[in-house]
Amino acid sequence: MNIYRRKITFEVIIDKFHELLGEIMNNWNQEKLEHTGYKIENAKITFVDLSMADYGCLTLRLCLESERWGCIYGGYSLGSGYVGADGFEGSAAGMESIMRIMDTVGCDTFNEMKGKYVRAAVKGWGDRVQIIGHITKDKWFDQESFFKEKKCQE
Repeated sequence: MNIYRRKITFEVIIDKFHELLGEIMNNWNQEKLEHTGYKIENAKITFVDLSMADYGCLTLRLCLESERWGCIYGGYSLGSGYVGADGFEGSAAGMESIMRIMDTVGCDTFNEMKGKYVRAAVKGWGDRVQIIGHITKDKWFDQESFFKEKKCQE
């Protein structure tokens, strides 16, 4: 009697995990977000900032304001360094996240994002905004799952 078994290796498990994370990050649409319990609200980007002033970490911040709330979107460490430092480090994931955010907002330049409108996926008072979308297209960026996926790939 021949019994065929698929050899499950650590690499197979990791590949499947990356595939699932990729599906989470890349496949959001408004219907799925609402089905998952998110409410979609319009927000204006009132401030954009790329700074290394916070403890030598390069961070991106977008100030989002809706009719009912305001928040800072971003805050992930994209690199390290400070004015006068001997060395600087940056991450490819950090650069990619900036470009994905600009693409989601629909801007060719970083500073052009100020004054633009986006849609924010929110669950309720006190929850962090992790997912933003283009104002008219069903195009979304989930920064939390993006960085989790990139961290798993390291």
